[in-house]
Amino acid sequence: MKERELRKRCRRLLNQLDIEPPLDVEVLCARLGEQRGKPIRLLAYPLEVPGPFGCWIATANADYIFYQQETTKSHQDHIILHELGHLLADHHPHGDAEPADFLRGPAPGFGEVDSAAVRRALRRTSYDEAHEWEAETVATIILEWATVVNYTIPRRADDRDLRRIQGALGDHQGWL
Repeated sequence: MKERELRKRCRRLLNQLDIEPPLDVEVLCARLGEQRGKPIRLLAYPLEVPGPFGCWIATANADYIFYQQETTKSHQDHIILHELGHLLADHHPHGDAEPADFLRGPAPGFGEVDSAAVRRALRRTSYDEAHEWEAETVATIILEWATVVNYTIPRRADDRDLRRIQGALGDHQGWL
């Protein structure tokens, strides 16, 4: 998929999900999961270094995104957005890893998942392949927009009617 198409797709998705600045990655994941009809569960985990920073595991009932717990919040957000990038770029449901390849010990919130139910495990280690480039591009696009929007749009009012007025009269309409 070309970068221009990825940008359009991301912008459309952020508008559909009614994501407002400042960007909250957990809210984005929750709303995307609701839209897809399958929750996205975020799990901080002490992944081994060197190794992948993140991993997406798809099952029939939920998507699990593991991300490095031993890093900064901004890096964690980037890792999560990268894994979301795989979902948004419609990558095929075959993986490059088994969970046991990088989960060394129990993972709270994941232990109840039957390994036979795992349909996909994608781990982030490099950007040599096209699907990794696409996922990284999605993460970068969302973070770029979030940074610009966070600093150029005044904070939205708590009152719903006042927010509508701000939206109608403001200089910028969200993620357009």
